Amino acid sequence: MLDSLITPSQSANLSGSPVLYTPSLTQYTRRKTVTVNIGDVPLGSDYPIRVQSMTTVDTMDTLGSVEQTIRMIEAGCEYVRITAPSVKEAQNLENIRKELRARGYTTPLVADIHFTPNAAELAARIVEKVRINPGNYADRKRFEFIDYTDAAYASELERIRDKFLPLVRICKEYGTAMRIGTNHGSLSDRILSRYGDTPVGMVESALEFLRICEDENYYNIVLSMKSSNPQVMVQAYRLLVQRLDEEGLKPYPLHLGVTEAGEAEDGRIKSALGIGTLLEDGIGDTVRVSLTEEPEREAPVAQALIDRYTHRAAESKPIPEITSYPINPFQYTRRTTHEVANFGGQNVPRVIADFSQIPVRQHDDLKPIGHFYLPEPDKWRMNDLGADYIYLGSQPAAFMLPNGLKQILDYASWQTVADQTNAFPLLTASEYTQAQITKAPLHPRLNFVQLSLSEVSPDLLTALRNDQTVVLLVTTDNAHAMPELRRLFVELINQELTLPVVVQRGYSAIPSEDIPLYAATDVGGLLIDGLGDGIILSLVVSGSQTRHELLTQNVGFENPTPQVIASELKALNNLSFGILQAARTRITKTEYISCPSCGRTLFDLQETTAMIRQRTDHLKGVKIGIMGCIVNGPGEMADADYGYVGIGRDKISLYRGQQVIKKSVPADRAVDELIELIREDDRWIEPSLVNE
Repeated sequence: MLDSLITPSQSANLSGSPVLYTPSLTQYTRRKTVTVNIGDVPLGSDYPIRVQSMTTVDTMDTLGSVEQTIRMIEAGCEYVRITAPSVKEAQNLENIRKELRARGYTTPLVADIHFTPNAAELAARIVEKVRINPGNYADRKRFEFIDYTDAAYASELERIRDKFLPLVRICKEYGTAMRIGTNHGSLSDRILSRYGDTPVGMVESALEFLRICEDENYYNIVLSMKSSNPQVMVQAYRLLVQRLDEEGLKPYPLHLGVTEAGEAEDGRIKSALGIGTLLEDGIGDTVRVSLTEEPEREAPVAQALIDRYTHRAAESKPIPEITSYPINPFQYTRRTTHEVANFGGQNVPRVIADFSQIPVRQHDDLKPIGHFYLPEPDKWRMNDLGADYIYLGSQPAAFMLPNGLKQILDYASWQTVADQTNAFPLLTASEYTQAQITKAPLHPRLNFVQLSLSEVSPDLLTALRNDQTVVLLVTTDNAHAMPELRRLFVELINQELTLPVVVQRGYSAIPSEDIPLYAATDVGGLLIDGLGDGIILSLVVSGSQTRHELLTQNVGFENPTPQVIASELKALNNLSFGILQAARTRITKTEYISCPSCGRTLFDLQETTAMIRQRTDHLKGVKIGIMGCIVNGPGEMADADYGYVGIGRDKISLYRGQQVIKKSVPADRAVDELIELIREDDRWIEPSLVNE
């Protein structure tokens, strides 16, 4: 029935060309690639998706590097990257490699190179793979925008070719693999002058170097398109795949990562949103999750993201194919919607807290979702993570809810509520269709209709087209969840329906630490393409088991206390806001763009990030970059409002955007100076003035 609803005239492809970045938008199929040989661990679509990370110990500390590498390998790393910023570090890679081999570890090593071709050329003779950044290989980044003539541009390409060819020939001779790894924040002045700070520029930066490799018949290449902004990162990888196909270049394997993702749950959410969105479409052959934590903590996160796709094709239910795509996958555009209450239109996406399994009997029950009752002076207060709506299922709250929180009830229960001013019904698709036929009472302003793809019908679409009070709550029980929900959005667009849509997901039989990864992928992957006007992460899932039941069964949760349940609800509420923040669709807290540390780092990144967060995490909407060295400096934090960059031992430079404002600030004064810089811009708020 669903296929028959689509007509060619309703499904013009806004990108102006066929969608070539994935074999199918609805069926899970791994993108086919050539095989790249990296030591004895080959990479590509004929092999499992590989896990990797990067050491943080000074490369000149041979035993420290060896011990950390072993911890990373035992945590699941299949490749280990080590920085080689100069010739002396490149030389020491041989000592590290020899010691690892003497201890029985044969995991391939990757040399990370910036600026220094001679270090790359030496490393390529020692390790199994080198990574170069085309934005600063043989270039000292000047951050100048220069208008290049065609002749000047061509001259620059010849200069780069001369600098790059020796490395290509050494890699070819020694059988060394290479990653051409573009970073959004470190594009060359040449690229910026012609393409701007865009995914198009990122792709062209890599292709310039790739064409040189192919001219030399060197193909042992991996490509990457990293950014601290998941939206830019996803668009760049998609565009890269499409450009490779259009130009008839080989389908090289892709290394996935969101660079400078940060720490803790925020870092995991941001990483999953970018990496997971691409994995859903079969894109990606090796994963590195960049967290400001010990590198051995990154591998399990990467593996959890990868494991979700091991049996995805076999576990998925069929989804009607998308034959033409009404969304531009290379440029963000929010789906056009009309406003219903405070959903859709120009409103930020809304957060709905699911209390359908937990009765709301007292004021403190709302604390986990950011609403606090103050007995004196008998008032409610809401913090920045206060949910907008609460879904109560069949059990209305036992008291009057605060003005900032509105309740949603199952249709039958809603009909029994005396005061329906701020109480709204949730109807199943069949209940809604029946209500339209019988002219049953509905709310005059806002009605929620729960809908899955299989429930779409001509009668339902007609009813929705004629009703300006409906917000859809879309759900799925398909293992291939995000593509099925995307298919439902495509149907709405093709049918020219502009009603707002809230995305609902629920997870039960998975470890708690994986829920942020799954939810960030499933919901964030839609938001990144402008799809979705709200989010509800549910304790109730489509199957028979609820999260509450799982807690009851797990060891340590035989009798889950109210505190345990409150913790679960708070975690889901915070996760909802975290996903919206990572997708850049609703900013509710400070964002930290912090690099994951490496041997170049000039201060303790974890300790410094924690210290800066402690002093600034109340600054809603401010983005702060925390970079361990100038390599991961103003370019890598291109998306930040302020930057804290190590330039020497205990010496910090402070940035406003990409402009250095204060140089060589002693580390013991640097955080205070950063706060003064924020204060100068009238963006500082005293913590005492911010709601708890």
